[in-house]
Amino acid sequence: MPDYPLVVDNLSFRYRTRPDLAIRDVSVRLKPGELLLVAGSSGCGKTTLARCINGLIPRSYKGERSGSVTIHGREISDLSLVEISQVIGTLLQDPERQIVATNVVAEIAFGPENLGLPRKEILARVDQAIARLNIEHLRSRDTFTLSGGEKQKVALAGLLAMRPSILLLDEPLASLDPASAYEALGVFRSLADEGATIILIEHRVEDALQAQPDRMLYMTDGETRYLGAVKKLPPEINYREVKLPASWVVQCVRQSRETSKVLRPSASLGTEGQLLVAFEDVSFAYGEGPLVLRDINLQIRRGDLIAVLGPNGAGKSTLVKHAIGLLKPTRGRVLLEGKDTRETTVAHNARSVGYVFQSPTHMLFAPTVREELAFGPGNLGYPPEETQRNVEESIAAVNLSGLENYPPLGLSFGQQKRTTIAAVLAMRSKIMIMDEPTAGQDYANYTRFMETLCSVAAEGGASLLTRNFAATLFITHDLDLAVMYANRVILLGEGRIVADGSPEEVLQDFGLLTRYRIRPTSLLRLNCDLYPQTKRFMPAEALAAYVTA
Repeated sequence: MPDYPLVVDNLSFRYRTRPDLAIRDVSVRLKPGELLLVAGSSGCGKTTLARCINGLIPRSYKGERSGSVTIHGREISDLSLVEISQVIGTLLQDPERQIVATNVVAEIAFGPENLGLPRKEILARVDQAIARLNIEHLRSRDTFTLSGGEKQKVALAGLLAMRPSILLLDEPLASLDPASAYEALGVFRSLADEGATIILIEHRVEDALQAQPDRMLYMTDGETRYLGAVKKLPPEINYREVKLPASWVVQCVRQSRETSKVLRPSASLGTEGQLLVAFEDVSFAYGEGPLVLRDINLQIRRGDLIAVLGPNGAGKSTLVKHAIGLLKPTRGRVLLEGKDTRETTVAHNARSVGYVFQSPTHMLFAPTVREELAFGPGNLGYPPEETQRNVEESIAAVNLSGLENYPPLGLSFGQQKRTTIAAVLAMRSKIMIMDEPTAGQDYANYTRFMETLCSVAAEGGASLLTRNFAATLFITHDLDLAVMYANRVILLGEGRIVADGSPEEVLQDFGLLTRYRIRPTSLLRLNCDLYPQTKRFMPAEALAAYVTA
């Protein structure tokens, strides 16, 4: 019998706080050097499976478990977390929950130090991890100054410095710019080729395929729907649940003869819409550090649906935090509905701007989802009946029905993210700002709430956005989000706005995108190919009508 580093056999688990099984009868055996892609919709059991594999279940998460998980022939429940961590290295979805040290070198060295390795060996491992991920430019940085994507790279470097034989990667691409994600996938493939066993949990199947996974485990409702090779489209996979290559989606739609009415909103109102936010010659630096924003001049008007793109560390989050007054310009000024943000409070600004943080743990605190969503409207003085109505509409918009009485911090990362979006929806601010809204989201959930926010209802009624929000701005590394939903794209690079226009104007310049670490996706390429016919960008489902056999 071959030696399997990891064996999951008929594994089932139910959380103590939930009535139903989170996973049911999952079995898989992994060989040395195998890369397994685990995919499925949010809440399908992927993260629960990961927690069973790395020992957090039953230690940190309590409940009923049956079946077994063995690493190199030893049952995981019989091993200590110290023993497990020397074999299995875990990269979490949210890097904020994994960074513990104050500077980058100390963070990468943290794991090897805890193994009791000699100082010379520790420093050698730090250097090797930094070189492998090409993050020499981050070596001297304090971790609190890093962007979300930079923190993800540093967390991955810390994992590599431990040199585990099994790597468990839970949504490792969520915070990375497209070029960094591609580079990380290359590292994962090379590690597998060198003999490591890799479990890659990822919603972005199209991107994950770049790592040439040996097999895919596709899960639905806690159960295995498909386990096998992924060189072609497995028929068991629902293209509405995970993000697939555009050609696969077109194939599915043409085979089912479905039609799609989903269209990106028409062009921005531009200078015709009411001016909501104005950046006037804004520059900003954290403390005595270098400028993060340089000479930003920007206007956000009623009707804008803006996607903010750019590489990790370009200043995207810093930019949007100025709009709500969380940060004040070092030079220049920001006007929110005509008022200088230096002269207003964040609490006052919240009536005009709702902000969804990149990390949901920065926002969540209430005992239940319902209480979380009711907190903001209550603070803003909404009547109880209106607060209740707002909460119910927001729950429906982001697909949280059935989870109203669950503790937010007990939900999956994707569900937590949707809870933070719903909390801001319930506040009904004029301007909606979301930092990486699709992080941790399966394709079904993110298209559902983006369509609810950004599209006019089929029957001609107003959507949540057109009824309650004057403008929406979202930071994203998901280029397809800009293709499908934005009517304006802002590309940020080195702290400056390097492009600002419609998706069709900005995103067809592949040279510009590549210069700022954005890799054109299959959906963008297909849209560009068909643009002479369509005259606008569309989702893959809609493009199927224009693709000839």
